[in-house]
Amino acid sequence: MNFNILIAEDDEDIVKLIRLYLENENYNIFWAKDGQEALEVFNREKIDIALVDIMMPRMNGFELTKSIRSKSNIPIVILSAAHLDSDKILGLNLGADDYLVKPFNPLELVARINAQLRRFYHLGNVNSPGMSDDGKIIVGELTLDTHQLTLEKKGSPISLTATEYKILVMLMKSPGRVFTKMQIYEEVNGDYYATDDNTMMVHISNLRDKIEDDAKNPRYIKTVRGLGYKIERL
Repeated sequence: MNFNILIAEDDEDIVKLIRLYLENENYNIFWAKDGQEALEVFNREKIDIALVDIMMPRMNGFELTKSIRSKSNIPIVILSAAHLDSDKILGLNLGADDYLVKPFNPLELVARINAQLRRFYHLGNVNSPGMSDDGKIIVGELTLDTHQLTLEKKGSPISLTATEYKILVMLMKSPGRVFTKMQIYEEVNGDYYATDDNTMMVHISNLRDKIEDDAKNPRYIKTVRGLGYKIERL
């Protein structure tokens, strides 16, 4: 399948480098030089994944991420020269699925893109124990539909990012099982890198805000001290 990739980046040299590697993977590339143009491309074309720079004219990457996420749960990868944890956490909180700091290895970027696409577009199509014939996984008041890639709580839809969806699929397929932070990250995003240490905690925190009645006293996603996370059997 030839996926469509939106690159929102105002540095033409970086785009040329990224394009070289991605077109070698047979991806279709759409390039926008600023955030507003990128949003127009996204609204016009069928985009499967977005690569978003933070510092852009007219609309920055944070605003673009927020706008895309309000309309779609496609994978979003932020590319930024900012090394601050606060920028990374803000990007993830706004709905990004991954965050790569410039300068980056193009091969690492390709690996992360491949992992995002593989897991987002194929992970939910595999039946497993605990999943009904219609592709639904039910834990307590949560119903995860792996055919429609949606989540409901007591019948009300809950909007998820691509990464949040993948984490829930992993946890809900095996209620009661403890997964380490590294296991979860490698499953949903590919290879684990030292710079990703805080990323999974941000995603878990965001998930709790969405699915728990009280995020500070979670009923579903439990932290197992010194080990990782699990979802309770309810």
